[in-house]
Amino acid sequence: MERQKRRPGITDVARVAGVSVPTVSRVLNGTARVSEKRRLRVLEAVKTLGYHPNAAALALVTGRPSLISVLTGDTLQYGYASTIQGVEEAARAAGRVAAITVLGSSSAQELRQAVALALSQPVAGMVILEFDESGTQAIGQIPHSVPLAVVSSAPRQDVAYVLFDDRQGGAEATRFLLGLGHRTVHHVSAPSTGRVSGRLLGWQDALAEAGAEVTEVIPADWGPASGYQAGLRLAGLRLEQKDEVTAVFCGNDEIAFGVIRALQSRGLDVPGDVSVVGFDDHPLAPLWTPSLTTMSQDFVRLGRSVVALLLQTPDLQQRPEGPRAGDGPVPHLVIRDSSAPPRR
Repeated sequence: MERQKRRPGITDVARVAGVSVPTVSRVLNGTARVSEKRRLRVLEAVKTLGYHPNAAALALVTGRPSLISVLTGDTLQYGYASTIQGVEEAARAAGRVAAITVLGSSSAQELRQAVALALSQPVAGMVILEFDESGTQAIGQIPHSVPLAVVSSAPRQDVAYVLFDDRQGGAEATRFLLGLGHRTVHHVSAPSTGRVSGRLLGWQDALAEAGAEVTEVIPADWGPASGYQAGLRLAGLRLEQKDEVTAVFCGNDEIAFGVIRALQSRGLDVPGDVSVVGFDDHPLAPLWTPSLTTMSQDFVRLGRSVVALLLQTPDLQQRPEGPRAGDGPVPHLVIRDSSAPPRR
């Protein structure tokens, strides 16, 4: 057959099925009862033509937009990408379409442009991944008339949110290293969301309750290259004063990969000389050398949970008053080969 030169529309479906356009719309959306005979004719025409409803056109016909707009930062990072996967799976299962807008940076102009682009679509509701400062700033730019749910590392009082408990996870990772016998734990931090990182706060909590020294925080970005530079600083401290650095908690696994590589490049053994613990349970964590002890976090479930929370809004017509908290996954420790008691 000659390939169609244009994409089939709802009028084509109506013509092939021998029914009106409103009848096709009612069949596709279940907004009203249609006779079984007509319903089957419409579905057969849809199949024959390979018709896929356009979200914008569908919203105009039904008055019910189906698009869930997702505002996010760096989609190349494991946590971002896996959460988006969960959002898309949950949206699709609910008969919705997920559209991704990358915020790019936290500059006011770029954020305004990104948010305006997302809102120019027929949006049923919005999800924001508050993993960085751009996500935090975007929340304040969403009109109150738009249903919104946020993935957040800290409780919020202004919007519905699903919590990923970074603070609890940071404390558990630090307590684990202290429990192995390390005098203190150094921290290489990931970027903040505009407020102090929950992972950093959890690290501080655990050190304070143990009466351990709170060492200087070494900042990094999300990637392994910044972890490598931080690891070189830690290696220098270790080589100058043997007992100064024996355990490191990293803001994410990719930072930890860089820290381990830097320590090894300076002749230090992990975990013999320095134990390293990460956060997130990146797919490469069990394959690294040594395999990485880390706080595992179910990002896919996190994405599904935030969509479930958003869809609790009746008909997605307006944002609910007051904060609502969804059920987020709890991070848990996965012990592998990169951690051990300090050498005596």
